[in-house]
Amino acid sequence: MADDRRTAGDGEERTGNEGRTDADRGARRPVRAGERADRRRRARAERGGGSGSGRGGRGEGRGAPPGDPGDPGGDQDGTELYAALRAALPPDAVDFSATARALTTMDASNYRRVPLGTVTPRHADDVAAALEICRAHGVPVVPRGAGTSVAGQATGTGVVLDFTRRMNQVRELDPVTRTAVVQPGTVLDTLRAAARPHGLTFGPDPSTHARCTLGGMIGNNACGAHSVAWGTTADNVRALSVLRYDGTPLRLDKGWPPDTPGSPLAAVRALVDAHLAPLRTGYPRDLPRRISGYALDALLPENGADLARAFCGSEGTLGVITEAEVRLVAPPPARALAVLGYPDESAAADAAPGLLPHRPLTVEGMADDLVPPDTRGGLPRGRAWLFAETGGTGPAEARARADALVRAAGAADALVVTDPAAMRALWRIREDAAGTATRIPGGGEAWPGWEDCAVPPARLGGYLRDFRALLTSYGLRGAPFGHFGEGCVHIRIDFDLITEPGVRAFRRFSGDLADLVVAYGGSLSGEHGDGRARAELLPRMYGPELVALFARFKDLWDPDGGLNPGILVRPAPLDTDLRFAVLPREPVDVAFGYPADGGDFRAAVRRCVGVAKCRDTEPGQGVMCPSYRATGDETHSTRGRARLLHEMLAGEVIRDGWRSREVADALDLCLSCKGCRSDCPVGVDMATYKAEFLHHHYAGRLRPRSHYTLGRLPGWLRAAAPAAPLLNALARIRPLAALARHTAGITPERPLPALATETFTQWARGRESGFGGGPGDRPALLWPDTFTEHLAPEVGRAAVRVLEAAGFGLSLPPGRVCCGLTYLSTGQLTRARSVLRRTLDVLDPLPAGTPVVVLEPSCAAALRTDLPELLPDDPRAARLAASVRTFAGTLEEYAPDWQPPRLDRPVTGQTHCHHHAVLDPAPDARLRARAGLTGTLSGGCCGLAGNFGFEKGHYDISVTCAEDQLLPSVRATPPDTLLLADGYSCRTQLTHLTTRRPRHLAEILAEGLDTAADGPAGRP
Repeated sequence: MADDRRTAGDGEERTGNEGRTDADRGARRPVRAGERADRRRRARAERGGGSGSGRGGRGEGRGAPPGDPGDPGGDQDGTELYAALRAALPPDAVDFSATARALTTMDASNYRRVPLGTVTPRHADDVAAALEICRAHGVPVVPRGAGTSVAGQATGTGVVLDFTRRMNQVRELDPVTRTAVVQPGTVLDTLRAAARPHGLTFGPDPSTHARCTLGGMIGNNACGAHSVAWGTTADNVRALSVLRYDGTPLRLDKGWPPDTPGSPLAAVRALVDAHLAPLRTGYPRDLPRRISGYALDALLPENGADLARAFCGSEGTLGVITEAEVRLVAPPPARALAVLGYPDESAAADAAPGLLPHRPLTVEGMADDLVPPDTRGGLPRGRAWLFAETGGTGPAEARARADALVRAAGAADALVVTDPAAMRALWRIREDAAGTATRIPGGGEAWPGWEDCAVPPARLGGYLRDFRALLTSYGLRGAPFGHFGEGCVHIRIDFDLITEPGVRAFRRFSGDLADLVVAYGGSLSGEHGDGRARAELLPRMYGPELVALFARFKDLWDPDGGLNPGILVRPAPLDTDLRFAVLPREPVDVAFGYPADGGDFRAAVRRCVGVAKCRDTEPGQGVMCPSYRATGDETHSTRGRARLLHEMLAGEVIRDGWRSREVADALDLCLSCKGCRSDCPVGVDMATYKAEFLHHHYAGRLRPRSHYTLGRLPGWLRAAAPAAPLLNALARIRPLAALARHTAGITPERPLPALATETFTQWARGRESGFGGGPGDRPALLWPDTFTEHLAPEVGRAAVRVLEAAGFGLSLPPGRVCCGLTYLSTGQLTRARSVLRRTLDVLDPLPAGTPVVVLEPSCAAALRTDLPELLPDDPRAARLAASVRTFAGTLEEYAPDWQPPRLDRPVTGQTHCHHHAVLDPAPDARLRARAGLTGTLSGGCCGLAGNFGFEKGHYDISVTCAEDQLLPSVRATPPDTLLLADGYSCRTQLTHLTTRRPRHLAEILAEGLDTAADGPAGRP
């Protein structure tokens, strides 16, 4: 254990809060304390006394009450509220633990507010009960869907109603009337999947369609790329069932209901009738994307008094949706995508209105600073692009309409795509922009806040030019993108939201930009709502009279002010409650270098902006996040873990710093697959954060047994090698094997792996032909990773056979080397550093230009990324990382003319997670194609993930991960299909869970070479 105690020279363990005052920790300040006190007094009067609401402190586990004796912010009200909710609702529906609170302090905005806890209702009666109790205690309520709002409206200081866990079903779907009835937590893609067999869909489709909920879409009046054709969410809602804060149920559709004495809707009607003139003249014209404020104009007589439409975009401030009836549309059977290139985004914006007469389904725009360099090759020439989609009854008609768009576009270059897979790849570039926009090219963080202003489409080009000039005047940068066909522009801007001068500049810029938008006849929000970011500025857009009507409208619905207070009306200043204010003032002492974040762990944690792509559970969407896909629990998503780390650094909700049990529990199910490193639009690397956390968490403390066994596997295997035959025999004796598993912390469901009786290097150095350069004229160093060396030497022997056939002269390292993978995955970073330094010493000097061929993808990924990030000051680390090649990558780069054996066989299996995330799987696909190996490898994660699937408590999750994509893909193929898996963990999992024999690509090719050498008879 001594190797994991940090000395002063290696950095003392820190919580990130040392030396900080309460002010430094960003202690929560009340939001409009007077208003909240008034609500409490009213509530006490109604129930004949009692106490007001208080702030909860650190919970002691799932569902724990908010207060504790040592919590200066807690009081008895939080505890009473918790007890009352637990008595009225199922116990697992109420969670006031530190974990639940930490997960919901933020959405995808710049804002942070700490709730008392969460409630996950099962049905409308649970919602009504929760509202009744919260009202009795004077506690506000915030309805929340996927938490992807970018203006702060999904955060609050009271109770969060989380609809994603239970009230998430499509209740009815009628293909004749083209309507569906959904619960508020229904994910948009769930509705679309239910409608698809009937040739229908829900028209609005935000880029977060795989995780955003219908309730959230209604609350924000979400739009998406296809609103040019099918409108906003408000255009597609037929009726709503809602509950007011006082529990009154209302049915909202088109037309006023019969007058009922005391009805809130009667009072709303009277308000509208008394103010027809300002409601008819106060809203911008010719603006398809006007989302800001309340849609009171929908209640005008000439607009049919559409109550459901007026409710859309109210951001949870009027009532809580319990059910929605929505309209479905029939999309065209065939589509084509025209991608049009322009010199800049203003030129693209100028061209967008000219495409609208052709009735496209979408007209989206983005600039080149949002497009990763490795994907630009698939786009036409230009610095900005319009994505214009067309539809038709068949491919020919869709293509013809796209060609017509190209002729009308005046573009510098154009591309028309009709292949569905190619279209999806192009659209993915646009959909990921919400995340990639958070990193400015060349470095720097960018933030929402002015995410989605909209102006009339005909004026968009001029607006963008003036907008760019305003950015320049403030020394700011950002990359516009969005719905150019409707004049709505998304942008993330590199505001300094950390320092006081930066925050003051943010406030001044916000006012100036609001004035610019209004001068162009625009809306401060064109899609995501006003929330905390823009509500303060609504008087600049609407004037004081209309804003006063908004406040009266809100009070008629919610006289107690308990639904999402501070949103839309009576807002807090836009520069308060910023989520960055609570982070430590000084950098946190860490082990990794975090080169992409300037060495700053705070900046690494800030990478997660909350767009929640990690909650996407559709097949074929990459690897991230296997544990969330298995559990459906936000705690186990990449975003959830990032939120917990953020709160750990903040020290308010999670107070134990690196010792936090909440963070440790959340990271326990992280498989360290590194899928988020590539699949997350902002490149969160939770595997590295987990290793960092475990390093500090266990500093100077006893670790789990598996860390001493599986985490130090290379040493144990090396010591066991001379006795491999005896140990294999003992492992076949069940009582001894069970004892060994228990002692090592290995789950009882896993058989112990057999040890190689002859290691790979023993075989290699004992060959008659030797292994000191080989016969070929292409030198390469073959890396003897731990798994190939001691557990699967047959892979190494096969690789030698293939590489020598391709003309390589192979050599082995002159001494013992290790990538440190097992130490890294268990957070034993001090020992990992020692192992890696010794490896660099063995290889020094590394021959220039010589590839280091690594057969195990996880080891190659560790050398490629973890090595230079753990030893950033050692230039040898960067040189070795740059020399690492995969097996297929080596053949493609250094032996491009070599022809593999022609096998003409179907294959199935999986691309290794680390190969997908860190390395490049394209050379492998091309090598398989040249060898005649057909079929597609599955995505996802095998679920074993090194030590993870062997550890006690992980077996069920490990199998569930495998069942997500890998095992179904294997079962779907004939038994004689070759089963391909380059990772030792993947092969082990497949061996444990199937009757098939998985093999490394090198083994399959080597067998093909041997078959060819023996003659035409026989196939591998």
